[in-house]
Amino acid sequence: MAADPPPRSPAALSPLTLADADFRLMVEALRDHAVFLLDPDGVIVDCNPAAQVLCGCERGGAVGQHFSRFHPPEALETGLPARDLQLARENGRAHGEGWLVRHDATRFWAETTLTRLDDANGALRGFAQITRDFTERRQQEELLRASEERFRLMVEGVKDYAIFMLDPDGHVASWNLGAQQTKGYAAEEIIGQHFSKFYPPEVAARGWPAEELRNALRDGRFEDEGWRVRKDGSRFWASVVITAVYDRAGRHKGFAKVTRDLTERRRITALEDEGRRMTTFLAMLGHELRNPLAPISNAVELLKREQSESRVLRSTRDIIDRQLKQMTRLIDDLLDVGRITSGKIQLEAKPVRLREAVQDAADAVRVLAAQKDQQFDVRIDAADPWITGDRARIVQVVSNLLHNACKFTPVGGQVSVAVGLGAVDAVTGLPEAEIAVRDSGVGVHPQDLQRIFDLFVQGEQDASHSSGGLGLGLSLVQQLVSLHGGRVSVFSSGRPGEGSEFLVQLPASPPPEPGSGTPRSAGDRLVLVVDDNKDAAETLSLLVEALGYATKVVHGGLAAVEAAKELRPDVMLIDIGMPDLDGHAVVRRLRAELVDPPTAIAVTGYGQASDRETSYEAGFHSHLTKPVDVDRLADILMHLLRPAAQLSF
Repeated sequence: MAADPPPRSPAALSPLTLADADFRLMVEALRDHAVFLLDPDGVIVDCNPAAQVLCGCERGGAVGQHFSRFHPPEALETGLPARDLQLARENGRAHGEGWLVRHDATRFWAETTLTRLDDANGALRGFAQITRDFTERRQQEELLRASEERFRLMVEGVKDYAIFMLDPDGHVASWNLGAQQTKGYAAEEIIGQHFSKFYPPEVAARGWPAEELRNALRDGRFEDEGWRVRKDGSRFWASVVITAVYDRAGRHKGFAKVTRDLTERRRITALEDEGRRMTTFLAMLGHELRNPLAPISNAVELLKREQSESRVLRSTRDIIDRQLKQMTRLIDDLLDVGRITSGKIQLEAKPVRLREAVQDAADAVRVLAAQKDQQFDVRIDAADPWITGDRARIVQVVSNLLHNACKFTPVGGQVSVAVGLGAVDAVTGLPEAEIAVRDSGVGVHPQDLQRIFDLFVQGEQDASHSSGGLGLGLSLVQQLVSLHGGRVSVFSSGRPGEGSEFLVQLPASPPPEPGSGTPRSAGDRLVLVVDDNKDAAETLSLLVEALGYATKVVHGGLAAVEAAKELRPDVMLIDIGMPDLDGHAVVRRLRAELVDPPTAIAVTGYGQASDRETSYEAGFHSHLTKPVDVDRLADILMHLLRPAAQLSF
């Protein structure tokens, strides 16, 4: 038998005991809802404690006041309270949000609901107004709105990135300025379109755009690089980031897509890669070309020392010599291009007498001028300027300019080079040294003047008057002059016969203090020549013997180590690229295994700045490139092997 329910308290609430006092108790207990009771005209009849707190006054300060008392002036001017009252009278309810004022005139943002109250017969008795203070919520919304507006303005103002939203199906939902500039579509043209429009047809056909969205939805984020298409049909290389976007409830809302045009960066990267490959190729090409030139050059030098009465032999020898020098010059130019483009070219900083450097350059091209029956003049200013720099490079600058002048000047024309002093430099107080090369050739077309010093650029030529060449010389001239702190200019009318003038201006320096040379006598010193190329080794050995030194020849790195230990040479001339043991390894072994290892000089086809650094790190004293500069070799041996032979060439 079920137990009887416990007896109810007489004060307990139930539908049977509920009275008007209980409803008042409920209204009075509300803390977040301000409740006002209004008469049919909108006058406040009563209010709960929450209303008193919200309005900032006691009950007596509100009762008897028209409810519009708590509306701001702008609401009163527009008749808003009266309209709300009329709307509630006609429809039974009026709802809205807006500013209200407290008793002290401070404002708060409120949500208000005005409800009509009728008696049992349906006649209007008054209104109930429930008001909630949403000031804090509105402040948060305003902060969020301001943040979103700032973000929107930031995104829309970005020009370097295309930033836009996609709906879950991949249709464009927003569009910033960067997207318009990158892809070419205005917002009204593209919003609502599927983003697959930006992909090349062959990429879109294999479903890649949809695959990107699937990957982003699966992983949250997806990155890609590839070709994209602009409105005009042109393609650009793009970096793309797609991020899946969700709302606070975790519902997928779409995708954020950021695209950046990397076409220019990709082109620069490709050029840099190509430049590195070209530099490596030129280094290897120079090495391979120098190896066969080395024995030829050595053989020619030996022939020059032989007294011969045969005119044919002398003429043939001189032809080989001239063509060898031309070939060597072209190889050096190719290698210099690699050094300059990679920033690895190094210059000496020694006193250079310009008249001597210019005279050497003139002697190098005098034969070319004579072959074309050109009038060739060298004029030296009495001031006799000096500079601080690399003498070999200055000779290269002037010889390149003179070679160009002779090449582009017709038979019987005029070529001249003049050395003098120009204006005084405001910083150093010294005048600038000037080298002017003039000719009466075809000149430079006006449209070519601005680019004549660019790499691989030649002046405009027709097929019948092409003078050949690689377009390296003038670019090398400009780079080398710039490395010396100077500048080079070109002047030409472009009219045939009026020719052109190239002016090199370099910072002048005081001449060095006069010194005296030390005579050197012959000595009995041994030089070990090491090269796996037998012709190169034998001819170099003969050259060293002609300089007054005893020589021995070995072929290969392992043989060099054994010979060095047995013969104890004073100097070793060592090739780098040998199959059994390269030159670097030879020097390292000798330095590790001998207490007093011989001085080692690298003689190699590798002539890059990095090759020289590697040689010095291995322990070489000097680094000579093939074909060997005999004068430089003689100077090095004189310095290392005093007393040494004093020979004139």
